[in-house]
Order: sequence, then structure tokens, then C-alpha cells
Amino acid sequence: MIDWHRLLGLVFSDFFSDTGYEVELEKDLSLKKQLLDILVIYKEQNKPLYEEPDGLDNMSQYNLMTYKSMNEPLNRWAVEELHGHFVNFRKSLGKPLTPYNDFSLYAVATRFPSDLAGQVDLKRIKTGVYEVQWGIGKIRVIVLGELPKTRNNAVWNLFSGIAEKVTYGQMHYHWRNPDASTVIDKLFEKYNLEGLKMSYTLEDFQREYRKEIIDSLTAEERLAGMPPEELLAGMPPEERLAGMQPEERLAGMQPEELRAALPPEELRAALPPEERLVDLSPEVIIETLVRQLSRDQLDDLKRQIDGFLKP
Repeated sequence: MIDWHRLLGLVFSDFFSDTGYEVELEKDLSLKKQLLDILVIYKEQNKPLYEEPDGLDNMSQYNLMTYKSMNEPLNRWAVEELHGHFVNFRKSLGKPLTPYNDFSLYAVATRFPSDLAGQVDLKRIKTGVYEVQWGIGKIRVIVLGELPKTRNNAVWNLFSGIAEKVTYGQMHYHWRNPDASTVIDKLFEKYNLEGLKMSYTLEDFQREYRKEIIDSLTAEERLAGMPPEELLAGMPPEERLAGMQPEERLAGMQPEELRAALPPEELRAALPPEERLVDLSPEVIIETLVRQLSRDQLDDLKRQIDGFLKP
């Protein structure tokens, strides 16, 4: 199963996308395999971060990070190892050595490093952010569990190890690459294995994420790609026909379909007298008249016919 370090690295890859920074995961910095958790390199000018999370206000061209999850201690050895990675990486860039100020080092931990605080002078910068002097430089220590629930910290809140803050991070972190949002699935798995029960489920996140995407689309974008039959299926008949001319409404209908849809009296009312009698034999016409006319009307009709037939 994917580990905590890679999960944070994958989320960071998304977070720093479309900025001037490039993220490398598990960077091998020596001939003997030694992996740095995350390396963030500033490569493109004029593309700053969208939101600056607490603790990352001092980023340089090269930013080296070690990360300790819920059950991993950030101790003196972990900080020594981070500094060793820095030394190896600086050498790997070649001579002359890159200036010291072009590097920033970060020790990121889910919980407060009590053992480390008892061994070194951990200077508090702000809530959840500390610094420690190491050699001739300083290392920034970021305690994710202490950071406040704010939009700029949403990426940190995801890894805070506190259900309420993780939920906040899920709801407020803006994924730059929608495909990367599947990392949340793995994050839930890790929290479940670590014993942290989340009341806010992955299904909740996916539902809210889809709604957020849909709400951001124009009407044309929402309907793009939907077949006409699906678009029409949810509309009542009167809305489908609204704005259409009569000939447009009837287009495509067969005569028998039109006749079947109308009552006989309406069909007759729409026809002139001569068209009503088309295809009717004289016998049928006379028989119908006999049934419908009174005796006086029949006598009058007989006289008219006799007069018509006289030479």
C-alpha cells in the first residue's frame, strides 16, 4: 500500500502544479541509496503559489522536505538526516557550490516533536510553525496537527491526523488536477489503518466535489456531450414544444398518426364540405342524409333533386 510520504508528495505535486515549482518525490541523493521525501524546485519565474500554506513563506530555489506521519517521531536523527540530504544535494549540483541561501529545509510532522524540543531550542514562529538552528543555517519545523483550519492550510489539514481538520481539508482543498483527487481514497485507507475514523466519507467528498465542478460550469458546458434523447427525457411535453411553429411540431408525423390524435368532430370541422364527401359513395351519402334529416327536409331535398334532373 502507498505510504504516507508518497501521499504527501502526490498531493504536493498537485498543489504546486501551474506554479513555477517542480516537485520530485523520494529523490535519491547519494551513491548509497538515501531517499529524500520531497524536493520542490523553483524553475519558472512569475508563477507564484495560489495560496501560501503556513510555514512555506520562506521558500527558496531548492526546498528539501522530510515528513513524519502520525506514528513516526520527528527526532534529532530525522533532522540530522534531512541536513545530510541537503549536503549531498548541494554537492550534486556541482561546483562552484550553490549559495547557501538558495536552499530551504523543512521538517514536517503530524504531531509535535516533544523529544526534539527537549534536545534543541525550538523557536516558535507562529501557531504550528517553528525554527531550529542547525549548523550555520535554520530548519523550519511545521507541525500539521497544530495548524489552524484555514483555506491556505487545506493541503496541510489533510495530513493533520485530526478528523475535524482532515474533513476541513477535504472540503476546502482545491484540486488543480482532477485526476489527482483519487489520492483521497488512499488517504482514507491510511487513516483507517491508523485507527482514525472519519465521519466524512469518501463518497461525501466525491459527491461534493462533483457538485462543485458542475456548479462552476456554464449551461452549455453542462449539456455538452449529452445525447438529445437524454436532454429531452427530463422535460415535460409542453416545454419540449415551447417556441416551435405548428409545422415544426407536426414535422415527421404520419397522416394516420395525426388522425388518431384528433377527435373525429375536430377533423371534420377542419375540412371544407367537398373534402368531407371525397371517397364516399352516393349510397352512403344518401343513407346518412336519410338518417339525419327530418321528413320535411327530405321532401324538400327530393323536390330539389327532381328539379335538377328535369331536362
